[in-house]
Amino acid sequence: MTIDHPSHLAEALRRRGYLISSWPWRALLYLATTVPVAGVLSVGLFIVGAPLFAVVNAARQGRPVELPIVVSLVIVSLIALALAPLVSIPVAAIERWRLAIADPRPLTLPRLRGLRARYVSAAAWREVAYACWLGGVVPIAYWILALLALLDFTLIASPWLAGGADHIIVIWTEVDTTGQAIPYAIAGVFFIPIIWYLVGLLAAAQTMVARWLLGVPAGEVALREVTRSRARLADAYETERRRIERDVHDAAQPRLTSLTLQLAMAKLDVPDDSPAAKPLAIAHEQAKGLMVMLRQIVHGIRPQSLTELGLAGAVRELAGEAPVEVSVLADLGRPVPERVETVAYFVVSESLGNIAEHAAATRAQVRLSQSAQDLVIEVEDDGRGGADPARGSGLVGLADRVAAVNGRLLLASPAGGPTVVRVELPCPR
Repeated sequence: MTIDHPSHLAEALRRRGYLISSWPWRALLYLATTVPVAGVLSVGLFIVGAPLFAVVNAARQGRPVELPIVVSLVIVSLIALALAPLVSIPVAAIERWRLAIADPRPLTLPRLRGLRARYVSAAAWREVAYACWLGGVVPIAYWILALLALLDFTLIASPWLAGGADHIIVIWTEVDTTGQAIPYAIAGVFFIPIIWYLVGLLAAAQTMVARWLLGVPAGEVALREVTRSRARLADAYETERRRIERDVHDAAQPRLTSLTLQLAMAKLDVPDDSPAAKPLAIAHEQAKGLMVMLRQIVHGIRPQSLTELGLAGAVRELAGEAPVEVSVLADLGRPVPERVETVAYFVVSESLGNIAEHAAATRAQVRLSQSAQDLVIEVEDDGRGGADPARGSGLVGLADRVAAVNGRLLLASPAGGPTVVRVELPCPR
């Protein structure tokens, strides 16, 4: 028979054998190792909060608040806000390491890269909140638990303390003899399991808060996994696209070309008045039409102009084929990954198609640029505006194509125009 062992403290507390397991001792160890960390943070919070306490105390007593105290409060508050995201770094690291004592389950860590992320990321400020909670709330709970444990110890030790020259007080009763203290000692012994459970409950509550504030929320983990899955699907699609393009180009297209040539040669050898001349001419025309269709299919998989001209050249070719006047401004200082390049091409192609079909525009402009992290495509026209994805203008499919590479699409199209489509595709240096 397989024994199901609890994986963390909160689960162990619900089991019958909790008191005879190692979990109470692990909870006690977790609380004991918390004391130095929480103690240091408590001192820091006291230093930061001292000016605030002075201001509140003066206001409560109706006394005017002195200017030096207000200045000290402002300066200390600004320094605390500036240093809090940095001070929380070692605190969070220690707490994540200590968490394995009472909760060994894996913890998904947030991605905080660079100094700027320490000040603008929600995960960094959750670490600050945990440090404040650890230094402000946890010590109060520990003092209450310590007082209960001290009271229980007093109850158990009362028979040995009673009977001396001095009278002792147990709870609210004065005890003079050992006999009077024995019932309190028995009650203290029965109170030991409750203390053990309180230790476990306090440690479990602390681990739950630590996992909540120091880890990545479940929703973000799921979203990150969806993003990774979408990226894997996009990579798989790109690989399959290359295979199909290679097979069509290297296998089907040469054989179809050869068939077209054979039909053309056979057509030359057959007299015009022969009964086979007309069917042969039809077959030759169908073969040529199939060649055109095959080229269009290959072009739809990955435009040949991208391979030959690059993104800027392929976009200029699209602009030259558009029914309206289109100017292209391209400032691409570094190579663009093939997958991003393909998406960017179809963004421009679809946008110019929408302009020709829906915008009633006379001119348009395409701008290609690169920031530190993104390839930015902007397509602007002077049409009537009012573009709405709900009307089936191709914007929904365009947004899906952009999302497949973890990009984003922004649309500005007020009634009367102009319409601006801005697409940002990840393209880090």
